[in-house]
Amino acid sequence: MTRASSRPARWAAFVGLAALVFVADQLSKQWVLATFPAPTEIVGDLLRIVIVHNTGGIFGLFGDSALLLAAASIVVIGLIVVYHAREGIRQHWLLTVALGLLLGGALGNLADRLRLGYVVDFVDMGIGDFRWYTFNVADAAISTSIVLFIGIALLGEKLLPADRLPTASETRS
Repeated sequence: MTRASSRPARWAAFVGLAALVFVADQLSKQWVLATFPAPTEIVGDLLRIVIVHNTGGIFGLFGDSALLLAAASIVVIGLIVVYHAREGIRQHWLLTVALGLLLGGALGNLADRLRLGYVVDFVDMGIGDFRWYTFNVADAAISTSIVLFIGIALLGEKLLPADRLPTASETRS
């Protein structure tokens, strides 16, 4: 498959993965809100469902900034799409996966901010008083994309076979 013929497949994977994350995020939030009115242990104290209305950003930073964060999310979503158009379709397929996860997560949390004024978080993990930040499917997708970006940055050209490395003209365009 040539690079030109793989572009539609890359776009389909990018959009499809983003849509899958978005739908899974929104459906899981609806299900949790309808099913778990009170904190519920799933795996003892280790894993619980606890509904939290996060008016801030990641890890609760920038509290009560839903509108500002929504505006920033729209800019970031645009940047993700532009970056995929420029690099995601030419580089290793893991970049397409990472960008699709990031886009889906950003869209999921943006939908909450616009619709509710906060993001619904519900996965609570930890032991006793030592708890991780409560998160949702969108947050998990965003975190996974960050791990993939780090892996791509560390492995660099090792991800691409020598015969698939971008040519000089491809890196300039």
